[in-house]
Amino acid sequence: MISNTNLFQIGSFNFKLHHFAVIGILLLSFSISYTIKSQPLEYGTELHEFDPFFNFRATEYIVENGFSEYFQWVDDKSWYVSPKITDKWGIENVDASGRDVSATSQTMLHITAAITYQLFGGNSNLYDFTIYFPVVIISLTVIVIFALVRLFAGTTAGLISSLLFAVSLPIAIRSMAGWFKSEPLGIFYGLLGIYLFLSGIKSENKKIAVLKIISAGIMTSFGMSSWGGNQFFIIPIGIFILVLPFIRKDHKFFVWSIPLFVISLLLTASLFERPGLNFIFGLGGFSLILPTIFLISCIFIQKLSKEKNKTRNGLFLLLAIIIIGSSLIIINEDNNFIKLPSYRYLNAINPFMFATDPLTDSVSEHQTTDLSSSFIFNSIYMIFAGIGIWIILNKKILQNEIFIKKDMIAFVLIFGITGIYVSSAFIRLELFASLSLIIFASIGVSILSKEIFKINFSGLKNYVFKTSFIIIVLILFITPLVYPDSSSGNWISVVDIPPTILTGGTNQPPTDDWLDTLEWIKNNTPQNAVIASWWDYGYWITTLSDRTTLIDNATLIDSRIKDVAKIFLSSPDQGWNLLREWNADYVVVFITLDRLENYSNSGERLYVLGKGGDETKSQWFIRIAGLPIQEYLYSDLYTVNNNFLNNTLLGKMIPYSPIAYYDQRNDQSWTEFRPGFIPLYVEDIKYNSEDGPLKFVYSSPSFNNEKNGSIGVVLVYKINENYIPLNLQ
Repeated sequence: MISNTNLFQIGSFNFKLHHFAVIGILLLSFSISYTIKSQPLEYGTELHEFDPFFNFRATEYIVENGFSEYFQWVDDKSWYVSPKITDKWGIENVDASGRDVSATSQTMLHITAAITYQLFGGNSNLYDFTIYFPVVIISLTVIVIFALVRLFAGTTAGLISSLLFAVSLPIAIRSMAGWFKSEPLGIFYGLLGIYLFLSGIKSENKKIAVLKIISAGIMTSFGMSSWGGNQFFIIPIGIFILVLPFIRKDHKFFVWSIPLFVISLLLTASLFERPGLNFIFGLGGFSLILPTIFLISCIFIQKLSKEKNKTRNGLFLLLAIIIIGSSLIIINEDNNFIKLPSYRYLNAINPFMFATDPLTDSVSEHQTTDLSSSFIFNSIYMIFAGIGIWIILNKKILQNEIFIKKDMIAFVLIFGITGIYVSSAFIRLELFASLSLIIFASIGVSILSKEIFKINFSGLKNYVFKTSFIIIVLILFITPLVYPDSSSGNWISVVDIPPTILTGGTNQPPTDDWLDTLEWIKNNTPQNAVIASWWDYGYWITTLSDRTTLIDNATLIDSRIKDVAKIFLSSPDQGWNLLREWNADYVVVFITLDRLENYSNSGERLYVLGKGGDETKSQWFIRIAGLPIQEYLYSDLYTVNNNFLNNTLLGKMIPYSPIAYYDQRNDQSWTEFRPGFIPLYVEDIKYNSEDGPLKFVYSSPSFNNEKNGSIGVVLVYKINENYIPLNLQ
């Protein structure tokens, strides 16, 4: 065949035409992935979302101070605790002014980015480097998933998987330019670890197998230290170890290779504070150690058993292990000798758990996945994944595909089913469903194509049949990329969005309001100033303004966030007093609104609030603070009432007041609230003098902009140290 034609030789390796075809398709996959995920750069070279700002700051700390300093770093600009705060026994709170970064972060992300920057960054700016980092890493992952799927079902399936991975919507959403978060690197390390593990146990060369298996344990651990969600990979690996004695006969190999993998993984994990010992002696370590004990015990029992009883005795032992493991978990509920992960991880294991914490509920990525969103995320992948599963389970078809070994089939099914299962917990984990469906779909398309091309008709009919098949497959895969149009959202256009800091995390048009505000804070406030704001904006303030914050996006101490929510909902005098106790100097709030063309009877510009800023988040402030929601919102449980606007610190910081409630349907307005009516506001700055508890000192440019339309304004208030409160009740 032409594809097997030798082109040239390097050492003992002969380059053939199909090798260049493979390289070409992988380069195409990389390019497609890079192009799609680079779209946010059109709006400006900025980090995206919130967490990337802290990750940049941590990486910068390593570059400037070294690794030893990083592991001793307590960040005193976050989670600030004033010495004025005392505990319930009246003792000054000296615990933890600041954040132990290495103990509370995805350490390997910072380390990998810092090393990569020092090796390849050249003269580039570190901030810009971290913006491009996730795009490059996730685009390189097309090679890793190619290699992984190639183990299962050959080169064709591997190449298909690389293309599907390049355009996957859940992956694109969490790896776009500026997304300097855990997922891109976590997926890279996680898939690389699985590839090395499976390649190692598949290798016939024991020396190479040892190297791959040790490397697999290290890479898997690196993945968990890059992203906590990578603990998902432990689930299919643990289950796979349980079934190995039943599907492979080379038991002597597994007696040492599997323990070697587990030991290398756990030893590497112990080097980091996260996952660290809590993982080793927790449910994660339990999920690896117990299957390994079973594997060795099962091999020993099968060796002593008669041939006809080997499987039966192994299954009895497996049942016993399952009973023992389940019993230990049940007993652990009271004794807690096995460290359990946080609610988010437990929810992934048991998707039927429901969050009751309003702080968790307020985070969009923690929302429960539903069928409609799953279809939007994966659509056509589901169809071809179904074909892939059917083919894998169809012995008649599969027996012709001799390269797919029984153990690889087992792992594909385990990985695929568990990936789809855990993704049902919350939307962020749709990544794993996508990985599972990509593997199933690539196998399905590959084998289906081979079966189709085995069919031969005479003459033109044969050409038309096979060409039609190719065209139909291409149309099906391309459709979600381009349909619906960009305004409605397709797989490509979904990530064509501006960085969050340009919109404040809302649907407002991109502006520099937040960037200008953070620059103003940096240049116009004392270096030791303490800034109070909602936790959403903590990382922005510490990173770009270099100022201390009370709470931030790490949400490390739920009670502290609850306290800040109570401050915002306290009376102005109470709020002032609490802010002074926290030693805060400034307060930052973010308000979103529509500036209308209409004016009031008195000639004042009219506004509509509630477009995603703190005025909208007020319902979460109330829930998190544990206060009666009816005291602050009208009966629609959305519109803030007069008590909120006139009697709370946050309400008084909103420089707008309602003058009417408008009914669009009937073109009527009322001075009092009516359900379904839209509140109309006029500008009303309450704290514009030196007499109040706060002083309005800065507004972002959009506040004074007269253009109509949607805007987001950032406001800075200075706490008046000389204010004398009249009422602290």
